[in-house]
Amino acid sequence: MSDVFPEDLTPISELGEFGLIEKLTSPFRIRRPATLKAVGDDAAVYRVGNGKVHVVSTDLLMEGIHFDLTYAPLKHVGYKAVIVNLSDIYAMNAMPFGITVSIAMSNRFTLEAMEAFYEGVKVACDEHNVDLLGGDTSSSHTGLCISITALGEADEDKVVYRNGARENNLICVSGDLGGGYAGLNVLEREKRAFLANPDLQPELVGYDYVVGRVLKPEARRPVIEVLEKEGILPTSMIDISDGLTSELYHICNHSRTGATIYEEKLPIDPETWKVAEEFKISASTFALNGGDDYELLFTVKLEDFDKVSRISEIHVIGHITEPSQGVNMVLRSGGVVELEAQGWQHFSSEK
Repeated sequence: MSDVFPEDLTPISELGEFGLIEKLTSPFRIRRPATLKAVGDDAAVYRVGNGKVHVVSTDLLMEGIHFDLTYAPLKHVGYKAVIVNLSDIYAMNAMPFGITVSIAMSNRFTLEAMEAFYEGVKVACDEHNVDLLGGDTSSSHTGLCISITALGEADEDKVVYRNGARENNLICVSGDLGGGYAGLNVLEREKRAFLANPDLQPELVGYDYVVGRVLKPEARRPVIEVLEKEGILPTSMIDISDGLTSELYHICNHSRTGATIYEEKLPIDPETWKVAEEFKISASTFALNGGDDYELLFTVKLEDFDKVSRISEIHVIGHITEPSQGVNMVLRSGGVVELEAQGWQHFSSEK
């Protein structure tokens, strides 16, 4: 128990983000028959009739936690704030149709600054064909706070949850992994250099891809579209915001399964490899625990192997096992290690 709190009070750091959510929401029960999913997935799901459902997800982004205005232009912040919410909608195998945007800002922000932020919001809305439906504004004493709610639509029988993985399902990821964390390391290094000597210019030549993964991530709508085209309905799915290992544990915990993935199968971009070597960190560590990639992690039935293997942007990295086997990775050397979720965790006492 922390010395900061009396003995009969519990620091939130003892629970962590997901333990806190479980503790606070466990007393709540679904009351309405139309509510199919409430807390506990990438988005809530409720029935609207004619075989259709709406999905809704909300994310809160705080200056200094989710973005750093030292190196993140406000237009990019606005764009990313929308994208990370739309990613949750796609992770339900749904298509977004609208967002609300609520912001609180301190008096250091000008009209022009907020216009730049909303320019980024508009770019994301235009790219994904979603409407700005409303929102709210407020003052803040500490900086910029952004809350975005995304709404989407899907056929009820096509919605994909985290709890549908079954033994022998294939584990798949879209795109490549670790680029977001690689870019963050580069930007933080250049920030430290700037703070030490403001006359220095940032050295970002050759880091376009990984820096872009941080400042302008992409929600994976094309993956959802190609899966539908190929007739593949994932058995479970989640987006990768907190690191591959953390998200894999979410699927396994919700589905009550284990998992085995293969280190040699992890898709890692050459630029991410280069940054990992510069920072003397394993590229696999970037891929497993970095987060901020916003790729899709999903499982499919074994009989879909041929179909999914034909899709260039999708990679089969392992398979689902019985729960007693745990969550493991087969190393390139042939050894096996149990994976430990070490991605981003809010309220960690070690921050």
